[in-house]
Amino acid sequence: GPRVYFQSPPGAAGEGPGGADDEGPVRRQGKVTVKYDRKELRKRLNLEEWILEQLTRLYDCQEEEIPELEIDVDELLDMESDDARAARVKELLVDCYKPTEAFISGLLDKIRGMQKLSTPQKK
Repeated sequence: GPRVYFQSPPGAAGEGPGGADDEGPVRRQGKVTVKYDRKELRKRLNLEEWILEQLTRLYDCQEEEIPELEIDVDELLDMESDDARAARVKELLVDCYKPTEAFISGLLDKIRGMQKLSTPQKK
């Protein structure tokens, strides 16, 4: 009968040439589930949905029209204080004409106690 191989096809692990350093959501997908606690992952997904929802309100637009924002939760978790985090997020939202304070404090609230998901070799 047909033989079954339990081997991932070449390059499936994402460690192919150039695989490791291209930025963007693509490289995170395949490997994530194994490496990380599902609860943390679920929290992170909920957070991302919440962020998108907040941003569509702040910018008064559809999700597709949100300006290119790089809100890197791991980067925020790395900072030593909420003040530093708030300042960073404020910087990112500099072109938003609505008040961002509520969003920022909500975000800081939500990430408090979260674990970093990035692996140490990231930068």
